[in-house]
Amino acid sequence: MSATPAIGNVVLSRSAFNGVKIFSATMFGDRAQLGEKVTSWISENPKREVTEMVVSQSSDSSYHCISIVVFYRSVN
Repeated sequence: MSATPAIGNVVLSRSAFNGVKIFSATMFGDRAQLGEKVTSWISENPKREVTEMVVSQSSDSSYHCISIVVFYRSVN
């Protein structure tokens, strides 16, 4: 079995998860900082191993929303 690629405690695979954290923003300044918020949350939660992330954008005539959904599993 080959090793799973990893960056810090982020595991890049479609493994089982037991938790989900959702980050979203509609305001321009908040959207610009969303990646930093996710990175900070990951570094502050070393017992949560990220298994997958999904990024999506939705828009209407007035607002643009970016969402980052982080799937993780708790590790000991």
